Amino acid sequence: MTSMCERGKIGASLHRVSRGHAIGGKPPYLKPFFGMFGYGGAIASMHLGRRALVSSKMRGSKVYTLHLNREALISNSGEKTWKTDGGIRDPLEDEIHISPHGSFTKVEIFELKFKKLDTLLLKSRLKDFYFPYIQCDDLPGTGTGKTIRPVEFQVNGDDLAEIQGGEIGITNFLSCNGPEFVLQLRFLVKQEHNASLSPGSKLEANARLKCVYFPIIKGKENIDRILEKLHEEGCEVSENFDTFSRVSIRRLGRLLPDARWGKLPFMEQRQKKGHRGQVLKRCGLRVKCFVDTDAGFNPTPSKTDLAQHHPFSSALRNFGNKSVGKESNSVSIEIQRGGKPLSLSHLEKEYDEWILQMHDQYDEEVVCGDDEPVLVLNPTNREKLGISSDVVRVHKVIRRKEATWKSGQKIKILKGATGCYSNNIYATLEYILLEGFQGDVGGEARLICRPLHVPEKNGCLLELNGGSARLDICDSLSFPISIIDSEKCQAMDIGEWNLQVGKLRQKALSTIGILNEQELEQLEFYGALPIDATVHAGHAIPKEIVAVIRPASFTSCSDSRRLEQKFIIKEDLEVAMELKFFADEGDNVGSHMYAERIKPSSRNGFHGLYIFSAGSKFPELFNKSGIYAFIFTAFHKDYNSMKCENRVKVLPSTVGKWELILDERSPPYHVRVGSCFPRLSIACFDLYGNRMPFLCTPDFVVKINAKGDMVVKANKMEVDVSINKMSLCISNILIESSKLDHIQPNYEATLKIQEKNKPFSVSIPCLVKPGLLHRVCATSLRLERPLLPGDIIDKLVLEMFDAFGNHVEKGFEVLLSLDGFRFRDRKGLKREADDNGCIDLSGSLEVVKNFGKKACISVEYDGKTFLKKEFQLEERSLKLASEIPCNCAAGSQLENIEFVIVNSEGGVDETVHHDTKAGRSHTLKINSASSVMDEMCHYYFRKGRCIVPHISIPLDQGTFSFQAAYSQHPNLKLDIKVRVLPRVRSHINSVPENDEDGSSGDFSGRILPPSKSPTCLSKNLQALIDSIMNDGKKLGDDASVVALRIRDHEKELETLSIKKEEIEKEILDIQASIGPESLCQLERLDKEKDEILKVVEGKEHTAASVFCQIEKTIKAQELQNLYMQDIVGLVFLLGAVSCNSLSRMFAEYLGEENMLAVVCKSYAVAGSLECYDEESGRIDREQHLHAIANEFGKSIKGRFSVICVENISPYDGELEDPGCQRKLALPPPTLPNGETPQGFLGFAVNMINIDVHHLYTRTSRGHGLRDTLFYLLFGELQVYKTRQDMRSALCCIKHGAISLDGGIMKGNGFLALGDGEPEVRFPVITTQVDQSTSEALRKVSERRLELEGISNQSRNLKKARDRAMKQYTRKRERFSKYLDEKLPLVGGCKLEFEEYISNTQ
Repeated sequence: MTSMCERGKIGASLHRVSRGHAIGGKPPYLKPFFGMFGYGGAIASMHLGRRALVSSKMRGSKVYTLHLNREALISNSGEKTWKTDGGIRDPLEDEIHISPHGSFTKVEIFELKFKKLDTLLLKSRLKDFYFPYIQCDDLPGTGTGKTIRPVEFQVNGDDLAEIQGGEIGITNFLSCNGPEFVLQLRFLVKQEHNASLSPGSKLEANARLKCVYFPIIKGKENIDRILEKLHEEGCEVSENFDTFSRVSIRRLGRLLPDARWGKLPFMEQRQKKGHRGQVLKRCGLRVKCFVDTDAGFNPTPSKTDLAQHHPFSSALRNFGNKSVGKESNSVSIEIQRGGKPLSLSHLEKEYDEWILQMHDQYDEEVVCGDDEPVLVLNPTNREKLGISSDVVRVHKVIRRKEATWKSGQKIKILKGATGCYSNNIYATLEYILLEGFQGDVGGEARLICRPLHVPEKNGCLLELNGGSARLDICDSLSFPISIIDSEKCQAMDIGEWNLQVGKLRQKALSTIGILNEQELEQLEFYGALPIDATVHAGHAIPKEIVAVIRPASFTSCSDSRRLEQKFIIKEDLEVAMELKFFADEGDNVGSHMYAERIKPSSRNGFHGLYIFSAGSKFPELFNKSGIYAFIFTAFHKDYNSMKCENRVKVLPSTVGKWELILDERSPPYHVRVGSCFPRLSIACFDLYGNRMPFLCTPDFVVKINAKGDMVVKANKMEVDVSINKMSLCISNILIESSKLDHIQPNYEATLKIQEKNKPFSVSIPCLVKPGLLHRVCATSLRLERPLLPGDIIDKLVLEMFDAFGNHVEKGFEVLLSLDGFRFRDRKGLKREADDNGCIDLSGSLEVVKNFGKKACISVEYDGKTFLKKEFQLEERSLKLASEIPCNCAAGSQLENIEFVIVNSEGGVDETVHHDTKAGRSHTLKINSASSVMDEMCHYYFRKGRCIVPHISIPLDQGTFSFQAAYSQHPNLKLDIKVRVLPRVRSHINSVPENDEDGSSGDFSGRILPPSKSPTCLSKNLQALIDSIMNDGKKLGDDASVVALRIRDHEKELETLSIKKEEIEKEILDIQASIGPESLCQLERLDKEKDEILKVVEGKEHTAASVFCQIEKTIKAQELQNLYMQDIVGLVFLLGAVSCNSLSRMFAEYLGEENMLAVVCKSYAVAGSLECYDEESGRIDREQHLHAIANEFGKSIKGRFSVICVENISPYDGELEDPGCQRKLALPPPTLPNGETPQGFLGFAVNMINIDVHHLYTRTSRGHGLRDTLFYLLFGELQVYKTRQDMRSALCCIKHGAISLDGGIMKGNGFLALGDGEPEVRFPVITTQVDQSTSEALRKVSERRLELEGISNQSRNLKKARDRAMKQYTRKRERFSKYLDEKLPLVGGCKLEFEEYISNTQ
């Protein structure tokens, strides 16, 4: 007997001291190589025989022996220690020979359990157990790519590396050559989950998972081939394809034979859906996972499996289970693939992609069928077909599992097959589908089957049309061909098939029945649904409707038998009830009202009752007349559905009311007196609102009431009843009344049609309006004296009546024709009646005709004149109050000529007085064909008198005529004629008064005829003198004309200076009335406008720059260009704002295009801006605005915007400010709580201050710029202080909003983000001014413009005078030089010349 304590206890190993070195490292974890012969060796020995002898030797020691006996081990299994025989001996010679290293362990087994030991099978098993040690392709650190043999194993002298067979070898041989799916896992357990560990230490384990794909080749699974090979080698393998172990585990390179697990959770594909999911589920069965673990995993004592309850074993078995998670309470798992961390979700995704890749590259489901295929391209409904390829081959015959499968064959698909989960499916095989072209790998193979209950017409459809084919699965089903391999698909004989057909017919549904009242009483239900019956509106519907399904054996029988259970199918089916409503018998479509789908229930022992609660949900269902269809449908999962329909017709009840039948028109109806009311149709309804027929024509009255009084009682009308008796038709109701003035201006009334002595009536809102215009009267006309030009008629009202004496309605439009009048309000000739049917022209008409003429106003409508009123104007005449000589010397002047305006009585009309401050302009204009007259010069009337300082007489002899005319009334004119005589000179060197340098202004006298008669001189001398005299006279006259022009310029400059002083004084008077602050505002405003104008002028090729140049030119000329009279201006010049923030935001909101838009009065004016070629339609750039641009050296390119105020739809609400600014009365925005949003500053349209020059600019209808132009541009745009305030008020912003800090919201979900700095803005005026101040500022601005015009005119006159002075100097010097040259030629006759001159003068 010997003890083994000195060698270690059984099951122990000296290598366990280095167990920690075997944790970690690199797979397949082949370190340490082997342990000592321990408990596992003993168990293995006793498994093979009953006794064993273990001999062990270490280097330099004896051989120790140990005798193991199965009975001794079993009898002492309950004790902590046991003893057995042993000994010590010297090594044998053969032992020394085969172990040259000096150490070995030898186990000899006796009394074998096997009668005949299959050594080949043993060698194969040993090779499986120690395969990585025998040959390894991935040993870490080698890097050679060759197979390595870490340990040489021999059995009976045979090297195990040369042994063919074994499960591992066969498995490796039949795996695909594609890439493997390899994961590296690291498991950790911390201190708090293992009390046995020392503080701070960790329990660690590592594992490598290598997934290998075993494809299907030529329709056969390689896993089946593995099982067949193992069976041929004699291995006792009880597994099949479905139960084949998908996980194999090694620990430290040694196979754990009992660790034959199913799929790990991450390999499961149960939750996958659709075609992709089906492919993954099927191909996932072709994957096996080989797990290599290190020493961190604990084995069972027999070392045949992993310890089941060890945390690492549990974590590995649950790896990928989402319910457990990647990190449990005790174990955390680190996942890597290819050296990169991987999450569990990414792991599943990559694993699925790897499977699909292997399937596409290596699987060969079926190479081909046994018949010629039909090629289908792009098949429809691929998901239902179970395919994904664009190409599919359709076969009718295929061979599989040593059997032939043909189209039309009857098959049975067993429960549990893919796609068949509840019951067996009996079907007809129709087609076999193969994906891809022949020779492609990875394609799917599917069986298309038509279930037994699906009719043949609803089965899979294959259509051939020419060279193309179409495949539609319809109601057939698709199964993978693998159901044949798994024997889940079986062929059926004709007998079994007919048996299933019979069962199907027995289960077929027959009819759906609705229980009647007697049957329902047996079930304790009360009230039955009328079956194909007629009831009246108001009939009560039962709370419950009970339906049953009758079998085919059911026939009509007595009521007592119909409720027998055998005639009620109890099968758990679903029945749906749909309730539809049809208006009448002709309604073939109906409308859906209600639907309910329920399962059967039981009552009083009866089963299969379908109880619908439609009556409880619609207790008043039958209140509406019509046809109600109760449609019942029974559904069976295997058979066609069955329907049953029951109709209930509901008729109207008794008469309840009358109502008007509305057509395309709707109340209130509009009618005028003297015309007929529109045709009315009255309908009769019962108590429940159902329409019912009129049985006879009722007796009724028609009247119109308003404000409690009867306005009209109609006696003339036509009445009839429609052919179907459903409508009472009333037409041609004549309306006559003279009482409509009582219901002005709305004319709202009610037409009442009431049946006599009965409560049935119809009240129809209507508008009874006056008729068309019949006559017009002019009232309130008061004239204290005859009219004069410029007078305003204070009181004049035009009353307009229809033929019945009613005033016309508000808004009635007539055309006023004026002759000698003009409208001061600029509302145009078309006028509308006010609330009282009148047109008030008081203060609106101004006399514009001349004195002594007739003025007339007439009212026209539809081409007919209804009123013509004439007025005689008082006589006035223009006369001279000073005498004018009949003869005047050439070049002289008429001075201080006085003109007067004389009235009809002969007195001077002192009312004609020029007063600029009061806005009255009375001037006299002198016109003449002579070039010496300045037509621009006007002279003021003072109390009926006008003094003209001077009028120049021309140099030419003859008759000088000129005309004096009253500027305001040109017909008051006076023509004056003066005879012009030659000018007389005293001697040659006479000097004109106005010659600045003292030389002669009239040089014609310096060449005079000789004192003696021409007969006293020689003929030659006389001819010379005449020639010299004529040439000299011509030169002298030229110089005299220039001298007179200089004098006229001086006179005009003097007149302009006087006028300038008067205007400056007037400006000072106006400024004194409004204060300096407002004047400063005006100056700043003008300065800012000029700065903006400079910016706009710099915008080349724009229409705006041209208009700015035109405006400056107009100012300089002090006249209104006819071309610009109907041009209002540019948008940015028509208003101002109170601060820079508003100016910037308004400009950003409108955009530069709108800011530079041209505003004119009408489309006609806008059309005159451009001219187009009639043939090409292109713009003529030599006409109109483009021509003016060319004059300024500018051009216009691209488009520009024009706004026509006459054609704008104006704001039609009330005005908040009736003053000059005319602000609009817009209601402020309100939040849901009724409060105004915080930060709301107002509406943009009211925050624009209209420019003073355009305060009274009006359209023909009297609308200003605010309620037309700016309402068009801004609408009801709201202004807020900040963006936050604007966002808080979002719920009450309808037409957009802006904020002073840069926010822009244009409404309807449109925002403008970012920022901008617009160049063109509105001018800024910081304070508000009242109406009187605005009017004063307007006058100051106008006077300044007038003053600027005078300054420009004076400047031009001075330039003209300077040019004339230079010209005069040149002409004088030329004349003097001429005399100096010619007089010496006369010689001795000079004295005779002088004498002759003195005598003739």
